[in-house]
Amino acid sequence: MPDMDELLDQVRKQTEEVQRIQRSVEAMEVKAHSRQNEVTVVLRGDGRFTSIDIDPRALRQYDARNISEIVLEAVNNGLQKLAEASSAKFAPVIESAKSIEA
Repeated sequence: MPDMDELLDQVRKQTEEVQRIQRSVEAMEVKAHSRQNEVTVVLRGDGRFTSIDIDPRALRQYDARNISEIVLEAVNNGLQKLAEASSAKFAPVIESAKSIEA
């Protein structure tokens, strides 16, 4: 059984790794689109959107209600991509923690 110093060292290393990954996630940028690419959104890892671009043809083709639905679709797609990318970055730390618990 590992002694207390070894356990504390493991916890410290994992904490540092989590902080490093968190900084990496916050710095990443995710781009997503609506189904037919009428709307493109870009968001940062901290969840803030940095741009929402609407194709001018969509503005001529759809009414306000449809445009809002298309924007919402692109935003939700972006949030989903961000969640997946964040989970992928944190997966090694989570697996490592599980192996320590076992």
